Amino acid sequence: MLKLTLEAIELVDAIARHGSFAGASERLHKVPSTISYAIAKLEEQLGFALFTRNGPRVALTPAGQELIREGRWLLSSARQLESRMRQIATGFESEVRLVHDSLIPTEAFNPDICAFEDLDCGTRLRIASEALTGTWEALREGRADIIVAAGEGPAGGGYKAIAVGSLAFAFCTTATHPLAQLRRPLTRADLLEHTAIVVGDGARQLTDRTVGLLSGQRRITVPTMQAKIAAQAAGLGHGFVPRACVRVELETGVLVELQVEEPRPDETFWLAWRPEHMGEALKWWRQRLDRALLPGILPY
Repeated sequence: MLKLTLEAIELVDAIARHGSFAGASERLHKVPSTISYAIAKLEEQLGFALFTRNGPRVALTPAGQELIREGRWLLSSARQLESRMRQIATGFESEVRLVHDSLIPTEAFNPDICAFEDLDCGTRLRIASEALTGTWEALREGRADIIVAAGEGPAGGGYKAIAVGSLAFAFCTTATHPLAQLRRPLTRADLLEHTAIVVGDGARQLTDRTVGLLSGQRRITVPTMQAKIAAQAAGLGHGFVPRACVRVELETGVLVELQVEEPRPDETFWLAWRPEHMGEALKWWRQRLDRALLPGILPY
């Protein structure tokens, strides 16, 4: 009988991802003592250690690293098999992965999540966010089943996409920023003299997308739009931000909107999916988001 089961691999994977038994216990909804006992039993059966212990923190041994490299592929294959079996039996996938652009807060999907849970169809829901091209890349690389992405998708196709709304942008700084003292529409030369705050693109393979950034521009790159707004409010730089996201900052004077000679066009949002993998759950999400998306899903 095999000592290494899919459940054991999933347990080791959870510990490796979270760096501790306690972190894995929260992810798997098991008490830490159960996790610790299961790993000790597995190591005893295998005859070698999978982890080194340093207080509450653990790290994979070389043998554990090899298990994870091959084991994650096995887990992925098992999930795909489970999904195909479920679709054959019921039409519903075992899991649907929704990835949205980081401009949209995840909580904006809460009404849709509640409605989906009411279906009680047995399909697990996994939600993640990416920045800029990273959202499209998640769909292209199979890490997402359906996405809500900003900007047009990359060449190559293989997916269907429909426009579901747009978002207006404003160029903002603090009232004390040197650009705010010019009191005229700002030129490219004006902007190049000062640091821009930009959100880093989440793409790993596709070409990074930059929006509203000039060639040679000094910049500070931050991970999210929320961090960008905070940096600009702190006077660290300038840049375009969604006008609706800074409504309070503009009303209170934390930020001021400045006129520029080259304003940023509205950002179009797209709902995209791969039509060859349309189970019943994905069909539900495609219809739901097409019908209920922008402007309703964005709190702007």
